[in-house]
Amino acid sequence: MKNKYPSRRPRLNKSVHPTITAFLLSLPLTPVVMADNSVTDNGVELDSINVLGEKTDQFNTEYSSSNKFTAPLLDTPKTVNVIPKAVISEKGVTTLEEALRTVPGITFGAGEGGNPLGDRPFIRGIDSQNSISVDGLRDIAAGSREMFNVEQVEVIKGADSAFNGRAGAGGSINISTKLPKAENFKRAEIGLGTDNHFRSTIDVNQFFDNGVAVRLNAMGLKEDIPGRDGPENKRWGIAPSVTLGLDTPTRVTLAWYHLETNDIPDGGVPYNVPSTLPTSGSVTLHPTTGGDRKNWYGMTHRDFRDETTDQLTGIVEHDLNSDTTIKNTFRFAKSKQDYLWTLPDDSKGNVANGLVWRRGNANYSKTETVQNATELSGKFDTSFIEHSYTTGIELSHEKSEVKRTAVTFNNAYVNCGQDAIDAFLCTSLSNPSPNDPWLFDYTLPEPAKYRTKTASAYVFDTMQLSPQWLLNGGIRFDHYDSTYTGASAASVSRIDNLWNYQLGIVFKPVENGSIYANYSTSSTPGNSFLGQGREAGSIDPNGRRSPSNADQLKPEKTRAYELGTKWNFADNRLSLGAAVFRNEVTNVRIQDPNDASLAEMGGEKVVNGLELSATGQLTRKWDVFAGYTYMESEQKDLGLSDGVPAAGTGKAFPNTPRHSFTLWTSYKVTPKLTSGVGMISQSEMVGGYTFNDDALITRAVPGYTRFDGMVNYAISDKLEAQLNVYNLLDKEYYSSSYTSHYATMAAGRSAVATLKLDF
Repeated sequence: MKNKYPSRRPRLNKSVHPTITAFLLSLPLTPVVMADNSVTDNGVELDSINVLGEKTDQFNTEYSSSNKFTAPLLDTPKTVNVIPKAVISEKGVTTLEEALRTVPGITFGAGEGGNPLGDRPFIRGIDSQNSISVDGLRDIAAGSREMFNVEQVEVIKGADSAFNGRAGAGGSINISTKLPKAENFKRAEIGLGTDNHFRSTIDVNQFFDNGVAVRLNAMGLKEDIPGRDGPENKRWGIAPSVTLGLDTPTRVTLAWYHLETNDIPDGGVPYNVPSTLPTSGSVTLHPTTGGDRKNWYGMTHRDFRDETTDQLTGIVEHDLNSDTTIKNTFRFAKSKQDYLWTLPDDSKGNVANGLVWRRGNANYSKTETVQNATELSGKFDTSFIEHSYTTGIELSHEKSEVKRTAVTFNNAYVNCGQDAIDAFLCTSLSNPSPNDPWLFDYTLPEPAKYRTKTASAYVFDTMQLSPQWLLNGGIRFDHYDSTYTGASAASVSRIDNLWNYQLGIVFKPVENGSIYANYSTSSTPGNSFLGQGREAGSIDPNGRRSPSNADQLKPEKTRAYELGTKWNFADNRLSLGAAVFRNEVTNVRIQDPNDASLAEMGGEKVVNGLELSATGQLTRKWDVFAGYTYMESEQKDLGLSDGVPAAGTGKAFPNTPRHSFTLWTSYKVTPKLTSGVGMISQSEMVGGYTFNDDALITRAVPGYTRFDGMVNYAISDKLEAQLNVYNLLDKEYYSSSYTSHYATMAAGRSAVATLKLDF
């Protein structure tokens, strides 16, 4: 019997210094003979690449970039959202956060410490910051990720520790980077826009006739934050790579990625807290800008965010035969995050008096990881059952050091009296003064240290029982050894052996459709974030609720159920999907009722939902990327506080709007002109819950709908001009919300004109 699933998925080609750039741009582009002997002027096979000015099938998301998916996504019993390069390019997306906002059911959280300003996605109501991978290897570093070296982004939804290891209670994110290809091209983009926006990128690939290919991606950006008076972004990056043995049985790739960020961060705006809060009943508070969205409460002479990331990756692939491939990936990565940003705190009721206390939060952290993954993938037959499988072993050593403090006045939270105003510690709510001098200094404490060693083994198999029935299974074992050492040198360690699995059955009534059911699990042990985020209830980045014994590092457990259907139409150019799901989280970390500084295990949370999606081409000229998610969540048990259920018990999850909808659609008006429009919409989102005596205080941001637009014109087959307008109607809305103090003001309307050159 012929196995319908290939042993090797199509390889996603993943992905400076000015001297290096100039050298690569000077390389000659010679014709390259492809396997089918079709040659163009620059060696490009016409049916495999999008020529400038000619729309081709850019939404082909038939396979995941990960070998752990042993069947096409159509036959994978799980929701997987793939953000293809077509959407990334047409929307002009430059950060991972903006890319993920095109996927329904993903929101972003804010914090006080850890990673308050970087990528903190919530998938199906669960903080998934520590479930982000790059080319299949976990990336624990805090910070904001760039898109200049990204081929596509995949979002796996539902408990997925079988795929991703620890955590993944709501799902995980995998970033596929750009690596050398067996073709020649030179591409450059230069963008100018409102708010002092300037961005340039270059992507150069050279293939030599001895099977060697080199590729360089580089980027530089500077911009103000649209609609805000003070914050700005500056960053640059470089990503060179080389591959030996392309289109041979043995391929060796070496890649380096470097990104530096130097921002003035946007600390958001405070909640509109009245002078007197109720002491019984409930009230919902929303953020305030003091009447003007431009109002920024930071200090240009004080606030900064500097980040540096380096990743060195080596990949060796060898085809043992036409059915079997072995692959080894090694990575050494390190990162640094250094910031001091203004948190517009209202701990003393200043907002009701028209003032804002500029509390500073300072952080210096560094991470270092060494990882190696070896996997064997292929296919074989046993009697009447066809198998497509992947099995592997992963080893990792992760460590971090974190220094963090709140920059206060005389070690106290500030009431904005005249002395604090004179010292520029407070500013006006309606007319802030960002250029005030910073007159004080601060000292970071001794670092808290985190260390985790993991040894993992897994196997996945798609069994074709008949043309109509498939069984998809996976199991993973993680030996998880983790230690937390506080600034006082107190140390807590724990070892867990984590078993997680998934099992799905697929029925195919016709070749282009599937109906499936899936059950999967995840485990989230303590120390999963390694101090890089706000780990719920334990190992708080600010030093509160640090574990005092190994039991407080026990894993949370998640069970996920999903029933869905997927259909491909128009020769697989259009994919439609629908799924209902349920996630149950048990053994949740909650506050110890006898000691608020400690955590214990025993809480419970649940979310039920529905997801709809459409990706691909409605016609040869009309593309669509759309989705809708409905989520009904409940924090069933968060423990006790002062003898009563903790704030939020029985209420919806933070960062989990009931409705969210995303749309990007583009239409080829003429052979040279393409226009597009996008929409991002969600209902009210809760930031968190607190008590004021017997009153439940809910902090939330209102729902919103934002529109974007795009026009692209192919001046020639080598040159395109594209105009993107973001937040077309200049909607005032909030992109994230923190439990108690502030919400993040989203960017206002902006426009960017980009020239795209292929030469």
